[in-house]
Amino acid sequence: MSRPVLSSHVLDISSGRPAAGVFVELYKKKDNGWTLWHNTVTSSDGRIQFPFSKDSMSAGTYKLKFNIEDHYSRSNIETLYPYVEIVFKTKEDEHYHIPLLLSPYGYSTYRGS
Repeated sequence: MSRPVLSSHVLDISSGRPAAGVFVELYKKKDNGWTLWHNTVTSSDGRIQFPFSKDSMSAGTYKLKFNIEDHYSRSNIETLYPYVEIVFKTKEDEHYHIPLLLSPYGYSTYRGS
């Protein structure tokens, strides 16, 4: 099986565990707006492998929107961020892994491998 074009991994660094069940939306930029392309939830390991091939996911500007408030409210934890949006640009024939390191009062992201 070939590697997915887009994947993500959400880790809750405040608990030291994967962030399971986080609702995530993927948008593609079109003209001056965003078009919802796909939505899903993170696995029990905090991972997502989006079901796109290189043919179906063209180069462009995309946005991942992670619903953080629901994740923390399930544990009765207050968070500053109701959601986190990560905007990134893609090129043809490349894999993109977009991790999110998360805590109730901060987050970080980077291009993974």
